[in-house]
Amino acid sequence: MGYIKKNIRRTWKKKRAINDNNGTQQKELLNVDLQENIQKVKKAFGNSSDLVVKEFFIDEERQAGILYTDGLVDSDILNDSLESIMIDKKEFKHEDLVHTRINIIDFYKKYVVSTGEVKDVEDFETLYTAVLSGDTVFVVDSCSKGLIFSTRGWEQRAIEEPTSQTVIRGPKEAFTETLRTNTALIRRKIKSNDLWLETKVIGRLTKTDVAIMYMNGIVNPKVVEEVHERLDRIDIDGIFESGNIEELIEDETYTPFPTILNTERPDAVAASLLEGRVAIFVDGTPFVLLVPTLFIQYLQSSEDYYQRFDIATLIRLLRIICFFIALLAPSLYIAITTFHQEMLPTELLISIAAQREGVPFPAFLEALIMEITFEILREAGVRMPRAVGSAISIVGALVLGQAAVEAGIVSPVMVIVVAITAISNFVFPSISMATAIRILRFILIALAASFGLYGIAIALIAMILHLCSLRSFGVPYMSPMAPFNLPDQKDTLFRLPLWALFSRPRLISQQNIIREQNPAPQKPKKERS
Repeated sequence: MGYIKKNIRRTWKKKRAINDNNGTQQKELLNVDLQENIQKVKKAFGNSSDLVVKEFFIDEERQAGILYTDGLVDSDILNDSLESIMIDKKEFKHEDLVHTRINIIDFYKKYVVSTGEVKDVEDFETLYTAVLSGDTVFVVDSCSKGLIFSTRGWEQRAIEEPTSQTVIRGPKEAFTETLRTNTALIRRKIKSNDLWLETKVIGRLTKTDVAIMYMNGIVNPKVVEEVHERLDRIDIDGIFESGNIEELIEDETYTPFPTILNTERPDAVAASLLEGRVAIFVDGTPFVLLVPTLFIQYLQSSEDYYQRFDIATLIRLLRIICFFIALLAPSLYIAITTFHQEMLPTELLISIAAQREGVPFPAFLEALIMEITFEILREAGVRMPRAVGSAISIVGALVLGQAAVEAGIVSPVMVIVVAITAISNFVFPSISMATAIRILRFILIALAASFGLYGIAIALIAMILHLCSLRSFGVPYMSPMAPFNLPDQKDTLFRLPLWALFSRPRLISQQNIIREQNPAPQKPKKERS
């Protein structure tokens, strides 16, 4: 594994060196002739119908033009910019305004264009990127430099309730596919100038905007540096979803467990930022990545911090129990009924034997048939149209389960075991961890059918060793349990009252550990009668 990682790092270094050499090559600059620039842009875009080019005169002799992509610009902002550009010609006859490249561009940049963000453009590559990003480019004849002013404003989905991480009590807003909307949702919750945001462009063809957000003074600077380094290594044609970024920057590829947390809840991202984590936003997806992440995070929900600590602790313990049920229930049933029948009470053993009397398959094949059938129904329920998807999955499970029992293919006990396993799998707040458990469940079923409880024990030992070997951006995956950290146990298996959560996770945030100065609440004094 170490040899593979070294080869991958060498390949990344070579690609980075090639990219650096390509970046040092001289870019094609804009021409002085306006018509030549416009024709070159049209040719580069293949005379696309959504490329809009508007030409006009800024004085009696000099011509100018604007270029933008229809559908990616805000019409109101564009019209206001056009009105400001079409200024009175007399202003250009002022004796102090000499018709040179710098004077004209600076005049428009400082006194004419009314949009908030205005940048210079001198090469065609920057011009193409700006036009395809929803910006408007302003070029003038006899000038080899133009202006880019922000007019982005395409159609976008409204802020709605989260679909994958719902809560009973808590905010009902979720991220959208627009990067600036998502970062604004975090700005609304954390009104601090220490909330820093840095943006990169990743993807040679898609040129996807990727933003990195963190709390300065709380986050570990080494984690931020590592995030930048891993993102800078990416050299790919296109990025369409945060899952592409996740797979390219994760610590360990060959593991079923997720080492980068994804969420569509702004409150979860804001709380993680205050703990010292780094958020990675990708334009075009409502899921935000959080690093570093811990195993215990996948068993926690945002709602745990909106309810009383005793209720939150009870629900969190219930999730941990469901974790073991979803992982071990079918394999334990197979191991006990196949190899260790003496562990069952006599009455229960006789009842199970009577139910399996007419079943022609061993318990292993029973479990395999039922698990595969349920996975098919689950996928069908997800892919089917929403109006009939839930009905197909529920009715299909009931009908197929009942029919399988009546046909003597499986026993009623196996149907119960698989059903409680599937229900427990839905308890996890994170779908990524639920998927990992689904994969490991099949491995445990095979080992239980081969070696009984010994196979399950070996698999659990191997899984624990694997979990303890994982890291997420330098942080041990199983912390604060391994390595054990007593102060951080206040928010792992149990959730203490909010006034007791006065310190941040010590392995996540290396500075500004204390987040609450007066942790203990003061009880009101009783008045003397």
